[in-house]
Amino acid sequence: MTSAAEMHLLALRDFPQVESGDDLAGFTVAALRRDDLQLRPDDVLVFAQKIVSKAEGRQIDVATVLPSEQARELAHTVRKDPRLVELILRESRRIVRAAPDVLIVEHRLGLIMANAGIDQSNVAGPEGQCALLLPLDPDASARRLRERVAALTGCTVAVIISDSFGRPWRVGTVGVAIGCAGCAATLDLRGQADLFGRPLRVTIVAHADEIASAASILMGQASEARPVILVRGLPARAPHRPAAALLRPSGEDLFR
Repeated sequence: MTSAAEMHLLALRDFPQVESGDDLAGFTVAALRRDDLQLRPDDVLVFAQKIVSKAEGRQIDVATVLPSEQARELAHTVRKDPRLVELILRESRRIVRAAPDVLIVEHRLGLIMANAGIDQSNVAGPEGQCALLLPLDPDASARRLRERVAALTGCTVAVIISDSFGRPWRVGTVGVAIGCAGCAATLDLRGQADLFGRPLRVTIVAHADEIASAASILMGQASEARPVILVRGLPARAPHRPAAALLRPSGEDLFR
């Protein structure tokens, strides 16, 4: 008889508002101590992208943005602020789809997403006047957070940076990993046997996305103020792979 499998997710309470230059790892360690939690080597800390971007100074005053002619024309199509469209274009490699109220782009990081991941919710300042961009390099951000937490606690855990993504053919958003350090972003199960001994041929699991999605349930999307989740009880880790490994190569993209 096999033993029961369990995984625990704990939202760190009373997490402070984050501003540019703040020590995000220090805030996290303080929150862990308030909750009398001690890190274990197999733990994973999942950080909401917003607080990472805020700490890294990725907040933009929209009033300072001068829209280009392309941004003005596109803004008319998608019915968005031309200044916001200009920011989206600056963060993008190409436009994938543009329609009223919808602007899907390929972000400079290779992510296919709405509005280049630029968000104006849960950002301090007058409504519509502040925008938050993605971190410049989310995998590097995850590595720095991991190293800083280890320096403060003596325990090296995995770190995932999560953002909310819409999905083709499905309604609603889910949490996905845009940054990963210390755990496998993907698990390649090809060659392993199924229940009946047949080898798996195509199964690659988006491991970091699954963790991010689970954490997103506790994080919430509105005023919950739970931007850091401790995940405990995951199976033994596979070799580390960054979140960039989750991007499908363009040559395999049948819809490009």
